[in-house]
Amino acid sequence: MIVLNGGSSSGKSGIARCLQAVLSEAWLAIGVDTLIDVMPPRLQLGADGIGFTEGGEITIGAEFRLLEDAWMQGVAAMVHAGARVIVDDVFLGGIESRQRWEKVLDGLEVLWVGVRCDAAVAAGRELARGDRVSGMAAVQAELVHRGMSYDVDVDTTRTEAIECAHVIAERVKSG
Repeated sequence: MIVLNGGSSSGKSGIARCLQAVLSEAWLAIGVDTLIDVMPPRLQLGADGIGFTEGGEITIGAEFRLLEDAWMQGVAAMVHAGARVIVDDVFLGGIESRQRWEKVLDGLEVLWVGVRCDAAVAAGRELARGDRVSGMAAVQAELVHRGMSYDVDVDTTRTEAIECAHVIAERVKSG
């Protein structure tokens, strides 16, 4: 399993797609955005679900957390069943977010990857995308990496997703 952690618009999804292309085995790419997309609308923008402030901060409600925990366990079950999975996530809770993943992934081989991007560059990408709350990228750029250590660090500020994927793939191949 590969876990990509980075702020909004840092390039995680692009790296995941490139990894699927460069790794010899089939890998599933699953992102936290997919989880949000399949939640009922009332949890996509509500106090019990996930909320977005005008400044780009995100709030997580109890019902969202409950469904997220179940989703994480489901992802782990797929890996236990033999699937290779790339998870694209945003560790808003820093080390606590990683510890939640570590708990459900106990006993599995995991490559932890930090996906960094300069806040200004990520903010520009966010603006160009047009599907994000303004300010999220800048708020999350460093927040998600606080207290974190990784097996591999990549920085998409000036490096293309395919180059980052090759760095990660080399690490996967070398064990």
